[in-house]
Amino acid sequence: MRTWLLPEYIEDILPAEASGIERLRRRILDLFLVHGYQLVMPPLLEYVESLLTGTGHDLDLQTFKLVDQLTGRMLGVRADITPQVARIDAHLLNCSGVVRLCYSGSVVRTLPGGMNRTREPLQVGAEIYGHRGIESDVEIQRLMMKTLGTVGVTKAYLDLGHVAVFRSLIRRGKVVPDLESELFRAMQAKDVPGIRDLSHKLDRRTRESLVLLPELYGGGEVLRLAQRRLPPYPEIRAALRTLAALSERLRDIARIRCFDLAELRGYHYHSGAVFAAYAEGWPNALALGGRYDEVGKAFGRARPATGFSMDLRELVSASPDGRTRSGILAPYLPRNAALQRRIEALRSRGEIVIEDLPGHAGARAELGCERKLVRRNGKWIVERLKA
Repeated sequence: MRTWLLPEYIEDILPAEASGIERLRRRILDLFLVHGYQLVMPPLLEYVESLLTGTGHDLDLQTFKLVDQLTGRMLGVRADITPQVARIDAHLLNCSGVVRLCYSGSVVRTLPGGMNRTREPLQVGAEIYGHRGIESDVEIQRLMMKTLGTVGVTKAYLDLGHVAVFRSLIRRGKVVPDLESELFRAMQAKDVPGIRDLSHKLDRRTRESLVLLPELYGGGEVLRLAQRRLPPYPEIRAALRTLAALSERLRDIARIRCFDLAELRGYHYHSGAVFAAYAEGWPNALALGGRYDEVGKAFGRARPATGFSMDLRELVSASPDGRTRSGILAPYLPRNAALQRRIEALRSRGEIVIEDLPGHAGARAELGCERKLVRRNGKWIVERLKA
C-alpha cells in the first residue's frame, strides 16, 4: 500500500474532474484575456524571503520549505500565487501605469483550508496594479462575478468587509503587537467574550468598539450602525464610504449578502476592502479577494493593487458546466472516408468522438458515450444509444 497511498488531503485528479477543470480554466482565461488581463506563469519554487515578503505571517505557516541543493538557501513551494504576481509587476514589468495580470497554476499548502479541502488547490485569478481608486475595486469584483456566471454558477452573492476598521482601532488604541495577534485570532472566531477579556485594559472607546465589531454583520443597516457607534476616525469613515459605494456600484451584477466588519482574512497584507463570493447551495467561498496596496513595497515599489483568486477544484464541483460531457461512439472503419470526414467535422465543433476499437465490445459502457454514429440512407448520423 505504501507505494500508491498519497499524503492526506492530496489527491489525484481523475479524467472526469480533470476534463471539467481544464474546460473551466480555458473559459476563465479567455474571459480575462478579452478584458485586457495578461497571463503570467510564476515558478512553483522561489527563495523563501521572496515568496513570503510583504505577506506578514499569513503564508509562512502554510508554506512547505526545503533546502536548495545548488545554493544551500531555503526554498519555498508557493502557497499563493498573488504575492508572486505582485513581484512580477513591481520588479520585472516595471510599468508606470495600470497593469492587469492573470494566472493559473497549482499551489501547495501545509494544512488544508477546511474540512475535506485539498492541500493542493488549482488557483486561478486576476489582479490590477497601479490604480488606487474605487474604480479598480469595482472592475475586479465585477470581473469576479462575471467569471462565476461564465462557468455556470448562478445565484452568486458577495460578502464585503474592510480591514482598515480593525486596523484603525488597533493603532489608535496603541495596542501592542502580541495583544493585536490575540485580538486578531479572537476576531476571526467571532469570540466576543474572548475579545472582551483581552481588551479589558484598553481605553473604553477602543474596548467597546472591538467588542462591537463581530456584531457588525448583516445588510445595509450594518454600515449605518457602524457610522453611529464606531469612533469617527478618518480611516473608519473612509472604509465605510468605500463599502457603501461598492454596494451601490455592484448592484446590477451582484447581490450583496452582507457586510462583515470583523472579516480579517489576509489582514497582514490586505489594506482595504476584502470580499468573498458565494453561491446558493455551496458552503465554501468560491472566490476570495481584496485590496493589498503595500505588498509591492517589499520589492521596491508600493504599487496599489486589488485582485481575486479561485480554486478550480472547488469551482468545478459547484459549476454545472464542469460536469463530464458525454461522447459519441463511432464504429472502427479507418478506410471509410465518409465516416472519417464526419468524425473530423464533429470533433471540429467540439464534440467528443471515440472510435470503437475492435475486441472491446463488452466494455463499451466505460467509454462514457450516450450517442453513436450510424449509417442511415447513405449518411452518417448521430443517434442516442439505447439503454
